[in-house]
Amino acid sequence: MNPAKNMTHWQERSDLAAAFRWTARLNMHEGVANHFSLAINDSGTRFLMNPNQMHFARIKASDLIEVDADNPDTLQGPNAPDPTAWGLHGGVHRGCPHARCVMHVHSIFATVLASLADSRLPPIDQNCATFFNRYVIDDGYGGLAFEDEGDRCAALLNDPAKKVMIMGNHGVLIIGQTVAETFNRLYYFERAAETYIRALQTGQPLRVLPDRIAEKTARELETYPEQDARHLAELRAILDAEAADYAS
Repeated sequence: MNPAKNMTHWQERSDLAAAFRWTARLNMHEGVANHFSLAINDSGTRFLMNPNQMHFARIKASDLIEVDADNPDTLQGPNAPDPTAWGLHGGVHRGCPHARCVMHVHSIFATVLASLADSRLPPIDQNCATFFNRYVIDDGYGGLAFEDEGDRCAALLNDPAKKVMIMGNHGVLIIGQTVAETFNRLYYFERAAETYIRALQTGQPLRVLPDRIAEKTARELETYPEQDARHLAELRAILDAEAADYAS
């Protein structure tokens, strides 16, 4: 039986499942922890999310559960997300309707950046410049992301231009309108953080772009046609050939 015949939002489910699978391939996951979510109603309060304690490398489109950010009873359902997932993603979806897709990981280089006393990402190359003036730094980590912590984080994302939260002492949270946009941003933020951390490791002075050029580069990349959609389409093509069960 094809699950697509019995489930809504099949395209979105398949895109999200592909993002989980590729995140695992890139070793940007935490095994059975961390979460991605995608809003499926206008207000953003209903969203798809990975089930509790399922490894990113195994997630299929049909595994994704539907969560209601306004209904705590969601936590009582089958394969319900753990309270920290509901708290963080529910808080962001409730408080930031522009955050249609939310991806939170403890990827290595983004988390190293989040662990520095100065967690800014200077524009030392094109990838780093992508995020110039387009992130916020949360320096108020308050423990596991239960509901209050999720609401606090959501308040830091009230500017729609800021689509990355460097979560001090925690990791990174990326928002966007679609799975393709959000995953593309997640991928390039990790690449940018890796470049910066490795540059610091040389102990040599950094070649930092002027603000004017960094901003120009960021704007050019924001309007670069279809790069995010083509990125995800290529990843799905690889998965279709090698691990097609992601879309089942």
